[in-house]
Amino acid sequence: MKRFNLSDWALNHRSFVWFLLIVSLLMGAISYNNLGREEDPNFTIKTMVISASLPGATVEETLKQVTTRIETKLEELDELNFTRSVTMPGQAVVYLELLETTRGPQVPEIWKRVREMMSDIRPDFPQEFAGFQFNDDFGDVYGNIYAFTADGYSPRELRDRVERIRKRVAALDAAGKTELLGEQAEQIYLEFSAARLAALGLNQQQVVATLAQQNAISPSGVIQAGPEQVLVRVGGQFDDAQSIAAVNLRVGERFFNLGDVATVTRGYQDPPQSLFRYNGKPAIGLQIGMREGENILEFGRDLDALMEQVQADLPVGIEMAKIADQPHVVDYAVGHFVKALAEAVLIVLVVSFISLGFRAGFVVTLTIPLVLAITFVVLDLYGITLQRISLGALIIALGLLVDDAMIAIETMISRLEIGESLDNAASYAWTSIAFPMLTGTLVTVAGFIPIGLNSSAAGEFTFSLFVVIAVSLVISWIVAVLFAPLLGVTFLRTYHAHEHKPGWLRRRFHGLLLWSMRHKGIVIAITLALFAVSVWGMRFVEQQFFPTSDRTEVLVDLVERQNTSIAKTRADMDRLEAMLADHDDVLFWTSYVGSGAPRFVLAMDVPTPGPYMGQIVIQTPDLAARDRLKAQIADRAAREFAGVDIYVKNLEIGPPVGKPVQYRVSASDADAARDAARDLAAVLAREPRLRDISMDWNEPVRVVRLEIDQDQARRLGVTTQEVADTLSALFSGKTVTQLRDDIFLIEVVGRGQADDRTSLDSIRNLQLTLASGQGTPLSSIVSLDYATEQPLIAQRDGLPTVTVKADIATRDQPATLVNALAPAVAGFQESLPPDVTITVGGTVESSAESQEPIAAVVPVMLLIMALLVMAQMQSFRLSLIVFAAAPLGLIGVVAVLVPFGVPMGFVAILGILALIGILIRNSVILVHEIQELLHKGRSPWDAVFEASDSRARPILLTAAAASLALIPIARQVFWGPMAFAMMGGIIAGTLITLVFVPALYCAVMRVRPPAQG
Repeated sequence: MKRFNLSDWALNHRSFVWFLLIVSLLMGAISYNNLGREEDPNFTIKTMVISASLPGATVEETLKQVTTRIETKLEELDELNFTRSVTMPGQAVVYLELLETTRGPQVPEIWKRVREMMSDIRPDFPQEFAGFQFNDDFGDVYGNIYAFTADGYSPRELRDRVERIRKRVAALDAAGKTELLGEQAEQIYLEFSAARLAALGLNQQQVVATLAQQNAISPSGVIQAGPEQVLVRVGGQFDDAQSIAAVNLRVGERFFNLGDVATVTRGYQDPPQSLFRYNGKPAIGLQIGMREGENILEFGRDLDALMEQVQADLPVGIEMAKIADQPHVVDYAVGHFVKALAEAVLIVLVVSFISLGFRAGFVVTLTIPLVLAITFVVLDLYGITLQRISLGALIIALGLLVDDAMIAIETMISRLEIGESLDNAASYAWTSIAFPMLTGTLVTVAGFIPIGLNSSAAGEFTFSLFVVIAVSLVISWIVAVLFAPLLGVTFLRTYHAHEHKPGWLRRRFHGLLLWSMRHKGIVIAITLALFAVSVWGMRFVEQQFFPTSDRTEVLVDLVERQNTSIAKTRADMDRLEAMLADHDDVLFWTSYVGSGAPRFVLAMDVPTPGPYMGQIVIQTPDLAARDRLKAQIADRAAREFAGVDIYVKNLEIGPPVGKPVQYRVSASDADAARDAARDLAAVLAREPRLRDISMDWNEPVRVVRLEIDQDQARRLGVTTQEVADTLSALFSGKTVTQLRDDIFLIEVVGRGQADDRTSLDSIRNLQLTLASGQGTPLSSIVSLDYATEQPLIAQRDGLPTVTVKADIATRDQPATLVNALAPAVAGFQESLPPDVTITVGGTVESSAESQEPIAAVVPVMLLIMALLVMAQMQSFRLSLIVFAAAPLGLIGVVAVLVPFGVPMGFVAILGILALIGILIRNSVILVHEIQELLHKGRSPWDAVFEASDSRARPILLTAAAASLALIPIARQVFWGPMAFAMMGGIIAGTLITLVFVPALYCAVMRVRPPAQG
């Protein structure tokens, strides 16, 4: 029975195949327009934030009673990687980090289990515990942010206006989460005079309780009046600040007006928890996210149209500015990559036309849009978007996907040259080379398996690379055996076969090939020596995780001492922002005091909020301006902001890290960890290539402890609770009740007057009102003790941990500096007690965590490759020959990376692994050709020579197409290292393979040269 021949079937069903071809192109065009656009691919932020509070507790009490209980319970979670926490007086923030191997779709279910676990331990907390807050949307991205400033309008009026705009935006079909940013909470302050209260014999708590009772919402009953119900309502609730100030109160037997003992003012939270400013002006922001799965470019157009209407409706005095525009960034990024893709296509076309001639080159050229079109259809079906990774993968795949078409057309031409008909020549590829091509294609795809099966955050970030290349290469094989024969028959009809005499280059190759076959031992030894040198040379290649982003924003992180007030932080931010006004390299900037910027790109490191920190995001016109501004800000920060940690940085690509060089110092005792970290910082300071060395927590702060004479307090009828409540009400304020204003609740806060609450003397002079109405000085029952304590304690995996961080002052990579510091750090570690440990963090740790899953998958990749090669070769010795070519690409990789100073990054490592598949593919086709010639009766020597000669041109053409197609992305920050590594590896590996594999075949199969006649 005649074996099925797909190429022959295509030629016998030409109309149907043409129909499939046209439909594929049309569907590809439609799918391309439907594909979502992004700047970077999404990856799951596997972090949950659990906040909990124990009001009034010290940092130590909060640590033991809250943080430790949460961290201990989380240890039961199977998917737990580690916990890190920040504990402040009365407040704990625990970050739960899942294992890198946790798949994204599993994460929501894990967060539900965490909530249940916290609910289980809720009864174990002290009765004063105020409960949990969960943030499992830590990775939410707000790609569009608008800032609204007002001149002549109150913050409340501006907030109401922005809230109405938010509702209009939320009504858009593709809109996701929308939130306001920087709005200030309104509050009504009752500022009591402690002296006046004491003089009147009044207790502040009594006044507060009376106000709360008058303003309470309580059911008043329903009258059943025959056929109808009549609701009963009781008035008296407060409706504004004036109504509160006008209240006449009775406490005991005494009547008085509230204005006699308190000043009533309506304002905003003081001090504020956080501030948002645009170009130095107070502002309210509108953060807009997009619903998952929507097209961001279409959403951007709809949003722009709406905001144009909003802009036109704004009253004079309110201004709107767009400060984050992800659709524009994505449009630019995708357009840039499409341009690079077009350049790569042009390069491949030129290679095809020059090497194959016009007609054959034209046939190969036609297969490119066909493969891309079908690839777009598959990507659309599986929801893969066009972004940095997938478009880069298309460029990488371009040079590879023409390989099968080139081989098919080369085989067809070779059959035409010996006089076969067009149909027979076109269908010959299926019987001769189709299955070795398929094996080679699958082996090449297998080279990218470490990306497809790598579950780390970095692997999830680059997953679409595997999908795009796997899909496009498999489709390229289908196109080569199904559509290429039909295209060849159509466009090579007038091809005139004639005998080609070998040119000068081919004759030189013949000479080199024959010499290598005769001197196989020397060739093998030289190749092994070159490989050994390349392995040794890897030590000179800089190691990198992900490069910094090529976006034009500058980020400035400012961190004060942890006991700094928000007023001091705001003052330093004002000084820093003053240099930005009218600066030629600044388009605009936004600043955040008390919190970090919202996550407007996924790869952002969001800090724990606090009054001691702030962040500035500066938009510059171009990369040159960005770099100039960074240097200027860093220089000014070093000169004028002593004692303040100011870190000037770019946005990152991939999982965020922060300062690149980091060491974590952990100990069972917080003081021991802090002391060791301080000494380690001194060790790092001796490295001149580091700068801006800091610790995430360090200095203790001053506290005033009140020791109560309990016996005297009992004689006077005063409790510790009453003393604490009085002091809290005086200094921090206490919520009395809430004013219900439209949809908002405005807290009414009782507190001391400004002079009382900002001075330590208030404690000494404070008068307590006893139950009898008489007053007694607080100093009669307390003594003051001045001490220090930690303002916060950071932990990791339940141990106090201080992270020592440093920026790099030179162009060196973090791994280089960590390796250089390793002896000094190891020596320092030996001087520490056994329970104090130092762990490398930062970029080096993140890189290692991302590479470990790759290393775990590499054996699977090699096993699949071995299975494919063995299935094709059916021989251990032949498979050994094929596999021997796999590592030779490293020779070219090192030869390129070292002289050009290109770092070895995460993506470059993936490219090097892919080289294994590319070189094995070439070897499979070459060795298969040798075996085919042997079956046709050629002598072993002639079979090796003829196969190497006939396969040299398609292998070299593929290498040229694959390497030259990478030129457009070699200039890019993200893809540059991978492009350089693959270009060097493909070129050197291919050239060496064409000489080394024939020599190795002759050695392994004991092929001897013919006797000289």
